[in-house]
This record gives sequence, C-alpha cells and structure tokens, in this order.
Amino acid sequence: MGKDSSVAVGGKADLRDTLDLRGAEWRRVRPDVDTVEYSFVPHTDGVTYVAMRQSPDPGGLVLVFTPSEWDAFLAGVRAGEFDQPR
Repeated sequence: MGKDSSVAVGGKADLRDTLDLRGAEWRRVRPDVDTVEYSFVPHTDGVTYVAMRQSPDPGGLVLVFTPSEWDAFLAGVRAGEFDQPR
C-alpha cells in the first residue's frame, strides 16, 4: 500500500509526497455517526500535523493542518464560527 495520493495540503505542497498516512490512527469526532475523522500524523520534519477526512469516504480527500492551523480551527469550532444558522 502506497502513500495516500489524495492528500490536500493547500499551501503545503512539499508535504504531498512525504506525509505518510498508512499508519494513521483515525478518531471520529462523534463515534455514533458517520462524520469527520482526524489523526495526528508525525512527519520527518519533526512536526506533528493533523489530517482530517470524512469517515464515509476514507479513501477520499484528506485535509492537512499545521499545529497552529489546527488550534485556530478548534478555537473557531468552540466559538461557534461553523455552526449552521438557525
């Protein structure tokens, strides 16, 4: 099994061929439903990136976040920035 070629790295093109997701341990945001999964993936550059994908499509698109991007994303989630309007 090769490296996942569907990794989307937006601005992190140098990671496309070097981030290895084969051993990633995926965690579901909500274990009771099909949802988003994430995994902390160490890289040879010493940084642990966060990969995120849709659980119903594990071979599909994977988003990659730097640690600071992930922290900003979580802060936005906690602040309700991504909540659907009521």
